[in-house]
Amino acid sequence: MRLLRRSELPVDTVALARYLIGKTLVRELPEGRVSGRIVETEAYLVGDAAAHAFRGLTPRNRSLFLERGHAYVYFIYGNWHSINVSGETRGVGAGVLLRALEPLEGIASMRLRRPGAEMADIARGPGRLATALRIDRRLDGMDLCAAGSLWLGSGVKRRGPIGVSVRIGLSREVNRELRFYERGSPYVSGPRWLSL
Repeated sequence: MRLLRRSELPVDTVALARYLIGKTLVRELPEGRVSGRIVETEAYLVGDAAAHAFRGLTPRNRSLFLERGHAYVYFIYGNWHSINVSGETRGVGAGVLLRALEPLEGIASMRLRRPGAEMADIARGPGRLATALRIDRRLDGMDLCAAGSLWLGSGVKRRGPIGVSVRIGLSREVNRELRFYERGSPYVSGPRWLSL
C-alpha cells in the first residue's frame, strides 16, 4: 500500500466518491497503525442543500473548501465525529463522507474503542468509523495526501462492483443517488435493501 497522490484524485466530488471505494484510510497512532478499506461513501455537492458547505464558508466547514484530499472532521448529533474528504478545487465547498470501512490493520486497537462490536460493525457507519480510528476535530484540515497521522492509501485488494443508492439519514435532497458502496461487502452500513 502506498500514499495516494493528489494528482490521482478526481477533481469532481461524485467521481471522487466512486474512486475512493476500495482505497484505504490509514491512521497512525502511538500504539501502531490502524487502517481499513473504504467500502461506502456519500457525495455532498456544490448547491446541495444537505451539504455542510451549502450556506457558504464558515469557521466550522472551512476544510471542505480546501483543495481535494483534505479531511473535514466534525462533531454531529452531540455524539460522534464524522470525516469527509474535500472534493473540489480550493475555494469550492464539497466533500465525500466516508461511511464505512472494512478493518485491515490494528483490529485489536479498534476493538478497544468499539468494545463488544462484531467484526462487521467495528467501522460500519460514519460515527463508528471515526471512533474505531480515533478521528476527532484535531484532525480537521489534515492533508490526506501527505505523510502524517491520517492519510489515504491505495487499494490492497481488488475492488468489487460499485452499487449506487440514495444517501442515508437525510431530510433534504433525499432522492439524490449519491451514495456509493462495494456490492456484497458485509461492512456496508444502512438498511440491507439499500445495498443490494
